[in-house]
Amino acid sequence: QVQLVESGGGLVQPGGSLRLSCAASMSTFSSYAMSWHRQAPGKEREFIATISSSGGYTNYADSVKGRFTISRDNAKNTVYLQMNSLKPEDTAVYYCKARLVRIYWGQGTQVTVSS
Repeated sequence: QVQLVESGGGLVQPGGSLRLSCAASMSTFSSYAMSWHRQAPGKEREFIATISSSGGYTNYADSVKGRFTISRDNAKNTVYLQMNSLKPEDTAVYYCKARLVRIYWGQGTQVTVSS
């Protein structure tokens, strides 16, 4: 059974930084494309960033481009999201997703940006 466990969320002031982690249980982690998504209250879940299985390709939503960085460590079965210059509108539950033949989601981690 595939499990994805996000961590690293919390409360941060505007302009601050957080690094989210997503630890994956599957032994074939290096075959999966990984992505981060978020869902704010009353809004649909939206795409944030994606990274290819090897880490050689990344793509970002316009809203986070230049502020967020996705990366992965296949030896640790973990994908990261470095978030800088955080804004109140970044407040949401952040989810990681694994995609190969099937799609798997983590349970999410709350990020709150507020002074």
